[in-house]
Amino acid sequence: MNIILSMRIDIITTLPGLLEGPFRESIIKRAVESGLAEIHIINLRDYTTDKHQRTDDYPYGGGAGMVMMIEPVDRCIRGLKEKNEYDEVIYLSPDGRLFDQSMANRLSLKKNLIMLCGHYKGIDERIRQHLVTLEISIGNYVLTGGELPAAVVTDAIIRLLPGTLNDESSALSDSFQDGLIAPPVYTRPEQYNGLNVPEILLSGDQKKIDEWRFNESLIRTRERRPDLYEHWREKEGE
Repeated sequence: MNIILSMRIDIITTLPGLLEGPFRESIIKRAVESGLAEIHIINLRDYTTDKHQRTDDYPYGGGAGMVMMIEPVDRCIRGLKEKNEYDEVIYLSPDGRLFDQSMANRLSLKKNLIMLCGHYKGIDERIRQHLVTLEISIGNYVLTGGELPAAVVTDAIIRLLPGTLNDESSALSDSFQDGLIAPPVYTRPEQYNGLNVPEILLSGDQKKIDEWRFNESLIRTRERRPDLYEHWREKEGE
């Protein structure tokens, strides 16, 4: 009997509508329907004691913007932890650790995750110090909130779960899995308006095809992402 190991991701947000659409389509939808993943969108406003369901307040010391309060976040996380054990409590933040493929690989091996979507000017620092275990940024820019980053991280993780992709080897050949950008790919027709598929890909010689793809990956990485190329060289000891 095959035992399906399911990953659970609970996403805490004040704007659940922003997350519902991305999880109703494509690979994530299939993973959820097949029992490989559970995604629960938690409305933080359900955990506030404020009669207007506010989850933010003015910052101590003055300044522009509002700050997410610790009480509803703490009540929400404690409530979740009473029912499940979690490997990480992740805060999506522009000053978090930059998300990359290696981090996605590591998180895909976890069982249960909480993701907290920030808003406004930020969250009460006590949340970061005492409740959050990992802070993630998807890039050096600022978004309105953490919902889109949470969707990005969730997608990157779930597609790596065994059984999610029809061809599980596909994820292993993605860009960044080996530290390099993926090589160019082609499909039918072989010729189109004078544009031809490289002959090596039609040769049937898998060893030469693999060598060509590796070389193309090196070239692309060096030209388009010299930072990744230098990191790859250091890692390979060249």
